[in-house]
Amino acid sequence: MSKNYFKRNRHKHEAIRDHRYLRIFGKLLHSPNLWHMNRRSVAGAVANGLFMAFIPVPFQMVLAAGSAILLKVNLPLSVALVWITNPVTMGPIFYGTYRVGNWLMDKPHGPFEIELTFEWMMNEFLLIWQPLLLGSLVCGAIAAMLGYIIIRIYWRSHVIGVWKKRLDERKANKSKKL
Repeated sequence: MSKNYFKRNRHKHEAIRDHRYLRIFGKLLHSPNLWHMNRRSVAGAVANGLFMAFIPVPFQMVLAAGSAILLKVNLPLSVALVWITNPVTMGPIFYGTYRVGNWLMDKPHGPFEIELTFEWMMNEFLLIWQPLLLGSLVCGAIAAMLGYIIIRIYWRSHVIGVWKKRLDERKANKSKKL
């Protein structure tokens, strides 16, 4: 996304803050880090969004928004990153986290047959919830840490590149004047 997109839509946060259902958050929505793109806010939002994407619960976006408000990180980015686990990717991601949880708990991985009944879902959920939750927490924490580190490194290298470019331009302008 370009910087201009965020500049065009920067006043929408005021409408969100003043929304009648969101007034319950009071002054919490007035933190500038919730709406601005800076190194700390973006890196924190990436970590928060990635972690919440791996949590196998409904309404992940609400959890991401609430934790973004409490952590004072970029709210829109945090909520958007939850969509990594969308209806297409949810199955493979949660199956992978289940396998990680099984491996960490040293449980054998048995045959898996799917029946689309409520009874089957309840019986299977009782068997898989512990490895699924453990694997989800571990994978979410790893993804959050990697996302945070990558964003911080990228942001730093981008700033250093801009500084070097400015320095080179200044040197070129000085040599032209002489």
